[in-house]
Amino acid sequence: MKAPRPSEFGVMGSSGASDHPWDRAAQGWNSHTAIIRAWLQDATAAMLDAARIGPDSRVLDIAAGAGDQTLDIAHRVGRHGQVLATDISALILALANDNARAAGFDTVETRVADAQKLGLAGAGFDAAVCRLGLMFCPRPLEALIEARAALRPGGRFSALVFSQARVNPCLGIVMSTALQHAGLSPMPAVEAGTLMSLGEPGLLERLLREAGYTDIAVEPVSAPMRLPTSRHYVDFIRTSASPIMEILAPLSVAAQADAWADMAERLRSFDTLLGWEGPNGLLLAAASSAGD
Repeated sequence: MKAPRPSEFGVMGSSGASDHPWDRAAQGWNSHTAIIRAWLQDATAAMLDAARIGPDSRVLDIAAGAGDQTLDIAHRVGRHGQVLATDISALILALANDNARAAGFDTVETRVADAQKLGLAGAGFDAAVCRLGLMFCPRPLEALIEARAALRPGGRFSALVFSQARVNPCLGIVMSTALQHAGLSPMPAVEAGTLMSLGEPGLLERLLREAGYTDIAVEPVSAPMRLPTSRHYVDFIRTSASPIMEILAPLSVAAQADAWADMAERLRSFDTLLGWEGPNGLLLAAASSAGD
C-alpha cells in the first residue's frame, strides 16, 4: 500500500490554535535564525547524515521550531521528496511554514503536534529527526515510540540533545542565575523535560532500546556558540529560551533586567581575544526502526 502523503494528516500551515510557553519564544527564536544556524550548522549536517536523508526521502521533522533545519532537509530531499514539520507551538510552526514558502520549498508541510502524541503511526516516513527538542519532553520514551511508529521498516531516526551539565557550563550559569533571582531552589539537571535531562551517560541509548530501535549509536558533538560578547548571548536567551523566560516571568521588569545583567557578567568568563565563545556539548543519537 502506498504510504500516505503528509497532506493527508490534517496538516496545518500558518493557522491553528495553541497556547504554549514556546509561543512566547517563537518570534525571538525566528529572529535569531542566523545565530542559531552558525551555531548548529555542523551538528545539523551530522544529524541529517545520520538519518541518511537524501533525494526523494520522506522526512518527519519533530519539534521543528522556526524550521531552520527544515530548510536543510527540504534542500536534501529535492523537488520529489517530502517534509512534514511538527511542533507543539502553533505560532513558531507558522513561522516555519512562512520561512519554507519564502525559500520556495513547496514540499514542506506543517502540523501542530506534541512529540509525545504525533498520531502518525503507519505513515511510512524514510527518516525522522529532532534537533534540540527531545529533552523538553516530560516523557521522552513516548516521543521515541511515536517517532518509530511513523517510520517505515528500516527507517532512520536521529536527534540532537544537550549532553550533561559538566560540558554545558553556560547553560548551568544561565539556569542557576535565573533560579537565584526568582528565589527558587536549584533544580536537578536530570529532571525530565529540562535542558540537560537526556545528558546522563547511557540514558539515551537505553530509551532508544526500550522504544524498539536497533542499530543504536550515540556520540558526543561539540557545538560552541561564538558571539561578539556575553551580552549578545544573553539577548538570544532572553527572547528565545522558553524555560528561562518562564522562570523570570513573574518578576518585575526591573528585577528581570537585573537577572539578565547578572547572567551577562557571570558569562564574561568565556571571553576570548576574538570575542565570546560559549562551550556547548551535545549528543547525536542515531538508530533504525525494526526491519533494517
